Order: sequence, then structure tokens, then C-alpha cells
Amino acid sequence: MYVLPLQDISCTNDLLPFTSTRSVLGIRMGILTLSEKWMLLLGLNGFMLNKNPSAPSLPANILPTRALAARIREEANRELFHPAGQGPFNQAAIDRIITHGRLIRYPWHIFQHNAEALLEDFELITTGRESQPIPPSVRAINPEAIFIEAGANVQHCVLNASTGPIYIGPKAEIMEGSLVRGPFAACEGATVKMGAKIYGATTLGPYSTGGGEIKNTVFFGYSNKGHDGYLGDAVIGEWCNLGAGTSASNLKNNAGTIRVWHPASGSYLDAGQKCGLLMGDYSRTAINTSFDSGTLTGVCCNIFGAGVPPKYIPDFSWGHNGSVRYEWDKAIRDIASWKKMKNQIFTDSQVLRLKHIFESL
Repeated sequence: MYVLPLQDISCTNDLLPFTSTRSVLGIRMGILTLSEKWMLLLGLNGFMLNKNPSAPSLPANILPTRALAARIREEANRELFHPAGQGPFNQAAIDRIITHGRLIRYPWHIFQHNAEALLEDFELITTGRESQPIPPSVRAINPEAIFIEAGANVQHCVLNASTGPIYIGPKAEIMEGSLVRGPFAACEGATVKMGAKIYGATTLGPYSTGGGEIKNTVFFGYSNKGHDGYLGDAVIGEWCNLGAGTSASNLKNNAGTIRVWHPASGSYLDAGQKCGLLMGDYSRTAINTSFDSGTLTGVCCNIFGAGVPPKYIPDFSWGHNGSVRYEWDKAIRDIASWKKMKNQIFTDSQVLRLKHIFESL
């Protein structure tokens, strides 16, 4: 059996701030993280991270799919001469595989290709399995494309899967009055608040909360947008909280190209016609915060104050414009408090990773 080598060295900086606190393989798209996708496609030990940048490896930011996994198996079965230690995945094989995949190079690619990931993951997770019955109080459109896991609570809402599948994970709750249009995923323990309006392609990661109006947005996990306000074409990391009324523009008034700050190059890059908020882990906003289109915030930012924040807010910012630093002791205290609210603990390894970011500023 061959093990697929993956390499994240060359793509980590391009995916900041989301790779400040996790491996590229920890990025969530669709229903699963990239790592979880590979586990289902290739088996628990079917892939590994290769830390040697010169060794032939598939880039870790390629989107895993069933078709790509089939191509990998085809390459592994080729009867070619392989240099010692390379197995079947020499550079020629890697190049052939890449031509059949999609690279997630920049943060905005996460939401831009989330619909594709949702459809792929829905098939991967649900094929050959039976959904829990859709409760009679639910107005279901195209019910064959709706999958409800055991332990989910879904009542008095509208689930429209005519535009894409809808997946509702274990312990997830869709509260009464919610309007949900696929493709959509509420992962384990996620909650859709009463009266929410959610458009595809949206992912509520594990134990995240969605309320108000949300469109084409990925929440990695344990984050909250529990109140009114608009969020579209956005990516929200883990342990973020958007205060009541927080909204983010996703379209310029002139419908022009949106440019997003790219920390690795220290410049702005084109992100397309639509791009909302890109928020790193552990960041939070006060009530009624308003963001310009294409705003990028680093990790562990506490954003509050009058006026519209700048389009780039560095890691560990405190206040409105990113000019004041969040004090280390207060930042760690506050994160621990948020984790306690969801019955999680702040591990030593997480603290050390944040300490490295803080000391690098």
C-alpha cells in the first residue's frame, strides 16, 4: 500500500490568517476539513504531510474529491520505475494528479468553491445511508436531497434543497421559522436561530451558530453569528463572535473588483466581484460593527468603536483601527472564557501557538 505525500510549506502563507492557527489540512470546506476528506477517500493512513519541500508531494491545498482519489489510485497502480523512497508518486505522477484537481490558494477560494465541496461531501457522507425522517412540521422542497443525522432537532422551518443538498448533522438544531436554501450544511452541534435566512453555499461548522441573513459563507467551527445583520461571501474561523447587528459588505457600489490584503506579499490582490469578511480565529466584534467588502482580520482581534474598521486588521488588534495591541494576558483570559461557554478547554498547545504569533508581531 502506498501513502500519498502532501506538502503544505508552499501554500501556508497564501492562506493566512486561517493557517496561522492550523495546518492547511485543517481548513473546512463543504462539510469536512481537508484532512477528514482524505481520511474518507484514502483511509486513515492513506496520506501524510511531507516536510521536505524538495520531495515530490501533492500540494496540501488541493481540494480532495472522489475523482481525484480515483486518479491517485490510478497513478499508484502504474507500472513505472520509481526512484528509491519515492514510491509511485514521482514528480511526473504528481504533475498529472494536479491537472485533475482544484487548488485552494487564497482565503476567498474557500467560499468561492464551497458549493462544489458541499455537493462532493454530501455524496461522500450520505451514499448508502438512510436519513432520519423529515418531521411533518418541516416544509421540505426536494426532500430526496435532504439528509438529517440521528440526534438532530429540526422543526417548523423551510428546507429548500432544489438548489443543492442540505445536510443536518448530529445534535444540530434548525429552529422554527428558519428559511434554508441549499447547498447547506449544519455540522455537528450547529444551531440555526429562529427566523434566520440562509442561502447556499453556506457551511455552519461544528457548534457554530447562524442567525440573521447569511449567504455563501463558511464557519470553520465554534463561532457565532447569532443575531440580525448580513454576512455574505465570507469565511469565519473558529471561536469568533459577531455582535448583534454586525454586517459586512460583499459588493462594491460600482460592482468593481474587490481587492484583499495579502499578508505574505504585503500587497492587495484581486478577489473577484464579490468578497465579504475574512476573519481569523478567536476574533470578535461589538454590536453594530460594519465592515467594508474584502476586509481581512487576523487572529485574536477585539473589534469595537465608531466608524468602519480598516480593510486589514492585524493579529491581536484591540479596538477600532488596529493601532492598539490586545494585551496577552487579557487575550488568553478572554479566549478561555469563550471556550468555557461551549464546554471546551484552552489547551497548552493552542496557547503556545498563539504565543508564537503574538511574539512575532
